[in-house]
Amino acid sequence: MLDQEKQKYLQIREKADIFYKDIKQIRCPALNNELIHFSSEGFNHLIYKGKRRERDKKVQIMKFKLLPKAKTIISISTTFQEYDEMLTSVVVKKKKKKVKVASEAKYWGFIAIIDNFRVKVIIRQIGKGKKQFWSVIPAWSTNYYRNIKLIKQFKGDLVNE
Repeated sequence: MLDQEKQKYLQIREKADIFYKDIKQIRCPALNNELIHFSSEGFNHLIYKGKRRERDKKVQIMKFKLLPKAKTIISISTTFQEYDEMLTSVVVKKKKKKVKVASEAKYWGFIAIIDNFRVKVIIRQIGKGKKQFWSVIPAWSTNYYRNIKLIKQFKGDLVNE
């Protein structure tokens, strides 16, 4: 990555980090007005995927720039469009040792069109823990046959804004 591009990326990331930390938590009407927490795990998930493998910088920038739309979607949505449950392994401390245990993970997906962007926001809850922001992605298309419309263009220049 060129120094100028890297500097631009770092500025966008810092701005997104400040915005993200200012949110802290917001109420979600679709989930009985429960608080959705914006934890460091959620922000790290925007940067990394899986075992600390960093996402492409352009993908990160896109996710950072979608954060204000994610905040709006969570705060005004009255229904969620997707729901999934699965078992996942979680590291917990037992008798002063870190151990992996199976725990239920719940995911809610909110899809909305804001300013000509079709955006998907994901909320996650592990076990009986807090519901937290997990991710935001452009929802370019859907796998469902009932909705065959594709959004073909992402308006705006992500790198130079």
